[in-house]
Amino acid sequence: MSGGPLVVLIGPMGVGKSTVGALLAERLGVPFLDTDQDVVHRTGRSVAEIVTEDGEPRFRELEHEAVARAAAGFPGVLALGGGAVGHGGSRALLAGLPVVLLDVDVAEAMRRIGSDTGRPLLAADPERRWQELQDERRALYLEVARFVVRTDGRTPGQVARIIGRGVLADRTGCTG
Repeated sequence: MSGGPLVVLIGPMGVGKSTVGALLAERLGVPFLDTDQDVVHRTGRSVAEIVTEDGEPRFRELEHEAVARAAAGFPGVLALGGGAVGHGGSRALLAGLPVVLLDVDVAEAMRRIGSDTGRPLLAADPERRWQELQDERRALYLEVARFVVRTDGRTPGQVARIIGRGVLADRTGCTG
């Protein structure tokens, strides 16, 4: 296996990538990295500020740079922003990596997101816009995912355990 991430979590906003990723990393004893937070750390600006001031295309380029850095050698659990799979270069970098799509329905995503105002892509009519983004991205998520895990009705800890078992089985060739 390459020197890239042990697990890559992808999926729509509100699915729990950051929460599950941090728990999974702790469970596996490895570091955790969220590409959105990496961009924030490197630029000193929030995702909302970047999207509002520079536009979504600029944010996607910064996000792709974060994905490229992590794919090249980050040794832990990596969580990507919901739209990262929209960049062809990022999808190419994910090929061959253990990518897990966390999946959720719109009602559960809206419950989790609540009134989070830090999501500029959901500023107007969040439920409708979330569904539009999901419809646009669904095929891309499935293109790069090796595993799909539903998060509806499961705690983040339960999801982390499911992924942990799957990753360990995949790495060792064992299924039990």
